[in-house]
Amino acid sequence: MGEKVDLLLHSAGELITVAGGSAQPRRGRAMSEIGMIRDGAVAVREGRIVAVGATREVRQRVETGRDTVEIDARGKVVLPGLVDPHTHLVFAGSREYELEMKIAGAGYLEILARGGGILDTVRATRAAGYEQLKETARGYLREMLAQGTTTAEVKSGYGLDTETELKTLRVAAELGRSQPVELVPTFLGAHAVPPEYRDNPQAYVDLVVEEMLPAVARAGLARFCDVFCEAGVFSPEQTRHILGAARRLGLELKLHADEIEPLGGAELAAELGATSADHLVQISEPGIRALAASRTVAVLLPATTFCLMGTRYAPARRMIEQGVAVALASDFNPGSSPVNSLPLVMGIACRQLKMQPAEVVTAVTINAAHAIGQAHRLGSLEPGKQADLVVFDAPSYQYVMYRLGGQLVDTVVKAGRVVWRRRGREAC
Repeated sequence: MGEKVDLLLHSAGELITVAGGSAQPRRGRAMSEIGMIRDGAVAVREGRIVAVGATREVRQRVETGRDTVEIDARGKVVLPGLVDPHTHLVFAGSREYELEMKIAGAGYLEILARGGGILDTVRATRAAGYEQLKETARGYLREMLAQGTTTAEVKSGYGLDTETELKTLRVAAELGRSQPVELVPTFLGAHAVPPEYRDNPQAYVDLVVEEMLPAVARAGLARFCDVFCEAGVFSPEQTRHILGAARRLGLELKLHADEIEPLGGAELAAELGATSADHLVQISEPGIRALAASRTVAVLLPATTFCLMGTRYAPARRMIEQGVAVALASDFNPGSSPVNSLPLVMGIACRQLKMQPAEVVTAVTINAAHAIGQAHRLGSLEPGKQADLVVFDAPSYQYVMYRLGGQLVDTVVKAGRVVWRRRGREAC
């Protein structure tokens, strides 16, 4: 008799395992190696995967009982649970008025200079109560779960004062305990210079380093520290100073890098050993080479360029050809990317970044897990890993990206438990 299991998914038309990339993110041609099994099965016990393979083989190796949950995935595609490694989930308000400004040609920094953009959301978030922020974010998480996201990184950065930064991180921590999507917290106090420090931005940098970071570290509210390293925001020197202080406090590092101007953010991320460098629309050739030679994952955000109506996207093909480990994320936020659907991001990546569908699958699973330091337990379907998976009502994995904007998610499993089903059969 085999091991008794709690859950058995079987008969999948295509089971995509993305196995074998837990130690190192996939690069180059390896990004297309996604491990397809036809008529595939996954067996789960106590939230962990115990067997993966062809349905007949897995059934011979495990034992099912009256309490075993069985999922018939016949004619469907199964992927590892999608991982979104860059979101700004906790905020108040919305900025739909910016749409008309963008249509008229206003750029990101121009909107920020007018007192809009991030600063508008900062005002709303500072004024919002804890419960309001929590319930708003919970609603967005329900939408993300219904689109197949099972894990997401969550940044602060809409407080820009110690009290509100801590408030938003506490919201993320509570939500991480009270709903199915697993959340990985990042402190982004250096997201913008608030209006009260406009005439003395260095004093704000000092506040981040001397007050905010120690408070976040004492409370254990973040795994990562991120900085928006960009012209008109935080210089490479200021970024280095903030991230150095974060590292001394035990936080791991991330950078918003080379989004609007090529300031050398990618090179800095590689030098500092950052877990990820994100955006990279304007990355230089030296920056690409630096990332290719490092363990830093390049997190590309094509929905942001799309929503900003930009014409230049991050050079994904060049990065992949040069050996950079590439992941994809939504950058969900109220201004530059009000998009929280990873399948939509996947479709944009195929069309605008010219990434092949198999590369895209890798970029939202195992490489995305590496971008948040979770690849040892998430991002692929193989024995020993947490049982996070998504069933798509699709004839092939390519169809998920082909059907741009379609609602194709049939079932979502998180840690071995069915947490969402289509047709109103929600289990969470």
